[in-house]
Amino acid sequence: MNHSLFLTPTGYGAGLTSVCLGLVRSLDQLGVRVAFCKPIAQHGGLAQQIDPSLLFVNAMQGLTPPDPIPLEKAQRMLANGDIEQLMEEVVTICEESAKDADLLIIEGLVPQKNLPFIVRINTQIANTLDSDVILVAAKNELSELELNQQISLSSNFYGGTRSKKVLGCILNKVGAPAGRIQALMALDDGEVSPIEPVKDLSQLAVFKPKEFRCLGQVRYNPQLLAPRTIDIHQHLDCQILNPNADLNRRVLGVSICARKLTNMLHTLKAGTLVVTPGDRDDILLTACMAVLNGVPLAGILLTGGYMPDKALMNLCQAAFDTGVAIMLVNSNTYRTAQYLDELNSDVPADDNIRMEQVMNAVAESLDVNWFAEHIKVKRTPRLSPAAFRHHLVQSARSQPKTIVLPEGEEPRTIHAAVICAQKQIANCILLGDPEVIKRSAESLSIELPDRVKIVSPQSILNDYVEPIMEMRKHKGITEDTARELLEDTVVLGTMMLALNKVDGLVSGAVNTTANTIRPALQLIKTAPESKLVSSVFFMCLPEQVLVYGDCAVNPDPSAEALADIAIQSGDSAKAFGITPKIAMISYSTGESGIGSDVDKVREATKIAQQKRPDLLIDGPLQYDAASVASVAAKKAPDSPVAGQATVFVFPDLNTGNTTYKAVQRSANVVSIGPMLQGLRKPVNDLSRGALVEDIVYTIALTAIQAQNS
Repeated sequence: MNHSLFLTPTGYGAGLTSVCLGLVRSLDQLGVRVAFCKPIAQHGGLAQQIDPSLLFVNAMQGLTPPDPIPLEKAQRMLANGDIEQLMEEVVTICEESAKDADLLIIEGLVPQKNLPFIVRINTQIANTLDSDVILVAAKNELSELELNQQISLSSNFYGGTRSKKVLGCILNKVGAPAGRIQALMALDDGEVSPIEPVKDLSQLAVFKPKEFRCLGQVRYNPQLLAPRTIDIHQHLDCQILNPNADLNRRVLGVSICARKLTNMLHTLKAGTLVVTPGDRDDILLTACMAVLNGVPLAGILLTGGYMPDKALMNLCQAAFDTGVAIMLVNSNTYRTAQYLDELNSDVPADDNIRMEQVMNAVAESLDVNWFAEHIKVKRTPRLSPAAFRHHLVQSARSQPKTIVLPEGEEPRTIHAAVICAQKQIANCILLGDPEVIKRSAESLSIELPDRVKIVSPQSILNDYVEPIMEMRKHKGITEDTARELLEDTVVLGTMMLALNKVDGLVSGAVNTTANTIRPALQLIKTAPESKLVSSVFFMCLPEQVLVYGDCAVNPDPSAEALADIAIQSGDSAKAFGITPKIAMISYSTGESGIGSDVDKVREATKIAQQKRPDLLIDGPLQYDAASVASVAAKKAPDSPVAGQATVFVFPDLNTGNTTYKAVQRSANVVSIGPMLQGLRKPVNDLSRGALVEDIVYTIALTAIQAQNS
């Protein structure tokens, strides 16, 4: 079997699964073909349920490890003296998992008081597989001396800190408040205690031997513990009073409202779960007023079994229609508070969004350079989704650019701008009323950093009146018309880009695609080598990232236009680290089909090949011939692209948009885009349903385009 890393915790509550999956993500970002295995299942649910680790690694990384051995069976085999048989089954599972991989990550078992044999099984697995061992530790309620002793003692089971097989330890939850592992759910009226400055635990005495390293410190982050409203609903088995409630909202704090109204107003913030007796009509009304003023509360939990009066519920209906959950429990406020404090902090098996955040946080905290040097496995040229997103962020950081966001008052856009500043992806300018933006940020509990610049459109509009009149003089626009055009912040932002005041523009969270693209075509215009503007989507399939063009702009391009789209898409792929192998998609492969549609693709292929002999372009190819090696071997055995295409160019908008939507939804694939190509300066459109993360990656795309323009 190939190189393997066995991860084992030093104690209970170390967060082993999160660290294992974060390490998988980190290595994937390095371009390592990594596999994952949990040979023996261990979870708190029913025995027949799938282990959460396997669910997450499949959903997050597209990996499908074989089913693990049930813990009860392993315990029985151990009691019967069948340890060798147990290890044979473990080896079989691990070898099947490691197939076609460069490196295997193996998740061990978590020690428990009533299962004294756990450590024996962990050591036996590590020895049987000859794996390098990485310990995972969390300080939790331990003192530094106790943590040091725990790590040292755990390492001794595998040969000690000076053993070449025990590589080091990953420290998790660094900086967590002592004795408050459930700090997020601590009933503190929505005010989580500030986190003290994080102490560098890599200086513990256990890390003094050069053979034993601190491989990363994952900082405690209360937001990574944030449950969804549906988790509260399931934990308390409470009644939902409004059927259209959004149960996916995050609970970032809890406000126990059992006192004077004015003494709890400060707790009404984004993500707060308001807990109040059901007969406190004043608090229900106040919470609903906050919701209608733009504060996205996580939910309102009514205790004591008191159902509010029907007339009051009707009065609050407008607030309920925003999606805030109104829940009812029979227990009193004190008991409800106790139940909330008992909520399991583990990531629920169906909460992929939270696990994605956890994995990324772990990946960013690990000593990636050391792993890259130590594992020394052959890197594959593929660019996985995680590696692609990592590449986007790192490339954007390398030459920070300024991106204008015309929809600056839109909450998702504000949040995305803050994230871009925190991660140093780009310097964002929010166009909008400063007071509205600040108020919106405050309602979201977001602090606007200095790197996010707020610009009032009215304060700069006069600077662009004469320039836009000059640019559009062939249309004979007057000063009044120019001012009217510039009232549109997308037009104003486009003028800022045209006059080099910013490096790129991102819009579309509110505006339509046409409203975003039209000003760019009028004021930015196409690049000298381009005859049209087209688009690409980056499709993040489990194994690699593919480029789809054009699925958003041109309804029925001519053969020459289709050739330009292919060339633009190939260059875009190359700019983002994807080796372009361009397939011109049609309903027929090679010379087998006839008809005007396939003839257009055939001609476009020839034009593109003549214009850019440096690019690998072939067509017409059916989708399966372009993407599946076995099909390509039969239908296009001599094609340099068939079976290994990375860029798929569709013959028209109907085909392209339908295919991209079908793949995205049916295969649960994340798509980034559309990214516009062919303009002199980068302008990019968003879906109006875009998530904050989508906006962040589109800003990163735009910044990279600006670097290359």
